[in-house]
Amino acid sequence: MGLDLINGIPAHVLFVHVVVVLVPLTALAVVLCAALPSVMRRFGLALPALALVSLVSVPLTTNAGEWLERHVDRNALVRKHTELGDELLPWAIALFLVSTAVWWFYRRAAHRAAEGAQSTGTEVATPLRIAAAVLSLIIGVGAGAQVYRIGDSGAKAAWHDGYSATAHPDRH
Repeated sequence: MGLDLINGIPAHVLFVHVVVVLVPLTALAVVLCAALPSVMRRFGLALPALALVSLVSVPLTTNAGEWLERHVDRNALVRKHTELGDELLPWAIALFLVSTAVWWFYRRAAHRAAEGAQSTGTEVATPLRIAAAVLSLIIGVGAGAQVYRIGDSGAKAAWHDGYSATAHPDRH
Protein backbone atom coordinates (compact mmCIF):
# COMPACT_ATOMS: atom_id res chain seq x y z
CA MET A 1 0.00 0.00 0.00
CA GLY A 2 1.31 3.42 -0.88
CA LEU A 3 0.18 6.88 -1.63
CA ASP A 4 -2.66 6.56 -4.12
CA LEU A 5 -4.38 9.93 -4.00
CA ILE A 6 -3.18 13.39 -3.00
CA ASN A 7 -6.01 15.90 -2.57
CA GLY A 8 -8.16 13.72 -4.78
CA ILE A 9 -5.60 13.61 -7.61
CA PRO A 10 -3.93 10.32 -8.51
CA ALA A 11 -0.48 10.45 -6.87
CA HIS A 12 1.17 9.04 -9.99
CA VAL A 13 0.27 12.19 -11.93
CA LEU A 14 2.13 14.27 -9.32
CA PHE A 15 5.07 11.91 -8.60
CA VAL A 16 5.90 11.52 -12.26
CA HIS A 17 7.14 15.12 -12.27
CA VAL A 18 9.78 14.24 -9.68
CA VAL A 19 11.07 11.39 -11.85
CA VAL A 20 10.99 13.47 -15.03
CA VAL A 21 13.13 16.15 -13.41
CA LEU A 22 15.42 14.19 -11.07
CA VAL A 23 16.46 11.22 -13.21
CA PRO A 24 17.80 13.33 -16.12
CA LEU A 25 19.28 15.85 -13.65
CA THR A 26 21.05 13.02 -11.82
CA ALA A 27 22.27 11.62 -15.15
CA LEU A 28 23.72 14.99 -16.13
CA ALA A 29 25.29 15.50 -12.70
CA VAL A 30 26.98 12.11 -12.63
CA VAL A 31 28.42 12.60 -16.12
CA LEU A 32 29.77 16.04 -15.22
CA CYS A 33 31.16 14.85 -11.89
CA ALA A 34 32.84 11.83 -13.46
CA ALA A 35 34.43 13.91 -16.22
CA LEU A 36 35.30 17.10 -14.33
CA PRO A 37 37.00 16.98 -10.92
CA SER A 38 36.11 20.64 -10.28
CA VAL A 39 32.40 19.80 -10.57
CA MET A 40 32.82 16.78 -8.30
CA ARG A 41 34.51 18.94 -5.64
CA ARG A 42 31.46 21.21 -5.64
CA PHE A 43 28.90 18.39 -5.56
CA GLY A 44 30.52 16.19 -2.93
CA LEU A 45 28.04 14.04 -1.06
CA ALA A 46 25.16 15.77 -2.84
CA LEU A 47 25.80 13.57 -5.90
CA PRO A 48 24.94 10.20 -4.33
CA ALA A 49 22.22 11.89 -2.26
CA LEU A 50 20.58 13.21 -5.45
CA ALA A 51 20.88 9.78 -7.03
CA LEU A 52 19.30 8.18 -3.96
CA VAL A 53 16.31 10.54 -4.07
CA SER A 54 15.95 9.79 -7.80
CA LEU A 55 16.12 6.07 -7.10
CA VAL A 56 13.49 6.22 -4.36
CA SER A 57 11.17 8.31 -6.54
CA VAL A 58 11.03 5.61 -9.24
CA PRO A 59 9.30 2.80 -7.28
CA LEU A 60 7.14 5.37 -5.50
CA THR A 61 5.92 6.63 -8.87
CA THR A 62 5.62 3.12 -10.30
CA ASN A 63 3.53 1.91 -7.35
CA ALA A 64 1.24 4.91 -7.65
CA GLY A 65 1.03 4.17 -11.39
CA GLU A 66 -0.05 0.59 -10.71
CA TRP A 67 -2.89 1.91 -8.57
CA LEU A 68 -3.88 4.32 -11.34
CA GLU A 69 -3.69 1.54 -13.93
CA ARG A 70 -6.40 -0.34 -12.02
CA HIS A 71 -8.62 2.76 -12.18
CA VAL A 72 -8.45 3.62 -15.89
CA ASP A 73 -9.59 1.85 -19.04
CA ARG A 74 -6.94 -0.67 -19.95
CA ASN A 75 -5.79 -0.53 -23.55
CA ALA A 76 -2.63 -1.12 -25.59
CA LEU A 77 -1.30 2.38 -24.84
CA VAL A 78 -1.68 1.94 -21.08
CA ARG A 79 -0.05 -1.51 -21.27
CA LYS A 80 2.91 -0.12 -23.21
CA HIS A 81 3.34 2.74 -20.72
CA THR A 82 3.21 0.30 -17.82
CA GLU A 83 5.80 -2.00 -19.41
CA LEU A 84 8.16 0.88 -20.13
CA GLY A 85 7.70 2.27 -16.62
CA ASP A 86 8.77 -1.04 -15.14
CA GLU A 87 12.06 -0.77 -17.07
CA LEU A 88 13.24 2.45 -15.39
CA LEU A 89 14.22 1.00 -12.01
CA PRO A 90 17.39 -0.75 -13.28
CA TRP A 91 18.54 2.52 -14.84
CA ALA A 92 17.90 4.40 -11.58
CA ILE A 93 19.83 1.75 -9.65
CA ALA A 94 22.72 2.04 -12.10
CA LEU A 95 22.72 5.84 -11.74
CA PHE A 96 22.85 5.47 -7.97
CA LEU A 97 25.67 2.91 -8.05
CA VAL A 98 27.78 4.89 -10.52
CA SER A 99 27.24 8.18 -8.70
CA THR A 100 28.21 6.55 -5.40
CA ALA A 101 31.32 5.02 -6.98
CA VAL A 102 32.33 8.35 -8.55
CA TRP A 103 31.86 10.13 -5.23
CA TRP A 104 33.78 7.43 -3.35
CA PHE A 105 36.78 7.44 -5.74
CA TYR A 106 37.05 11.23 -5.64
CA ARG A 107 36.66 11.24 -1.87
CA ARG A 108 39.36 8.59 -1.51
CA ALA A 109 41.72 10.62 -3.74
CA ALA A 110 41.07 13.74 -1.68
CA HIS A 111 41.73 11.80 1.54
CA ARG A 112 45.02 10.49 0.17
CA ALA A 113 46.04 14.02 -0.81
CA ALA A 114 45.25 15.26 2.67
CA GLU A 115 47.53 12.56 4.09
CA GLY A 116 50.36 13.83 1.89
CA ALA A 117 50.33 11.19 -0.80
CA GLN A 118 51.53 12.09 -4.27
CA SER A 119 48.04 12.89 -5.51
CA THR A 120 47.09 16.50 -6.24
CA GLY A 121 43.79 16.47 -4.39
CA THR A 122 40.62 15.17 -5.91
CA GLU A 123 42.44 13.98 -9.01
CA VAL A 124 41.53 10.43 -9.87
CA ALA A 125 43.79 8.54 -12.28
CA THR A 126 43.00 9.54 -15.85
CA PRO A 127 42.08 6.04 -17.12
CA LEU A 128 39.70 5.58 -14.18
CA ARG A 129 38.18 9.02 -14.75
CA ILE A 130 37.71 8.30 -18.47
CA ALA A 131 36.12 4.91 -17.72
CA ALA A 132 33.81 6.52 -15.14
CA ALA A 133 32.87 9.29 -17.57
CA VAL A 134 32.10 6.82 -20.37
CA LEU A 135 30.10 4.53 -18.08
CA SER A 136 28.22 7.53 -16.66
CA LEU A 137 27.48 8.78 -20.15
CA ILE A 138 26.11 5.40 -21.26
CA ILE A 139 23.95 5.03 -18.16
CA GLY A 140 22.90 8.68 -18.21
CA VAL A 141 21.83 8.58 -21.84
CA GLY A 142 20.04 5.27 -21.27
CA ALA A 143 18.19 6.60 -18.23
CA GLY A 144 17.27 9.83 -19.99
CA ALA A 145 16.06 8.00 -23.07
CA GLN A 146 13.98 5.65 -20.93
CA VAL A 147 12.39 8.59 -19.09
CA TYR A 148 11.54 10.13 -22.46
CA ARG A 149 10.04 6.88 -23.79
CA ILE A 150 7.96 6.40 -20.65
CA GLY A 151 6.75 10.01 -20.70
CA ASP A 152 5.88 9.87 -24.37
CA SER A 153 3.91 6.64 -23.94
CA GLY A 154 2.18 8.04 -20.84
CA ALA A 155 1.14 11.20 -22.65
CA LYS A 156 -0.21 9.13 -25.54
CA ALA A 157 -2.11 6.89 -23.14
CA ALA A 158 -3.59 9.86 -21.28
CA TRP A 159 -4.39 12.12 -24.21
CA HIS A 160 -4.96 9.87 -27.22
CA ASP A 161 -8.69 10.63 -27.29
CA GLY A 162 -8.96 13.48 -24.82
CA TYR A 163 -8.53 16.49 -27.06
CA SER A 164 -9.29 17.85 -30.50
CA ALA A 165 -6.63 19.23 -32.86
CA THR A 166 -9.11 21.97 -33.79
CA ALA A 167 -10.72 24.32 -31.32
CA HIS A 168 -14.43 23.98 -30.64
CA PRO A 169 -16.24 26.89 -32.29
CA ASP A 170 -18.39 27.53 -29.22
CA ARG A 171 -15.37 27.91 -26.90
CA HIS A 172 -13.16 30.97 -26.98
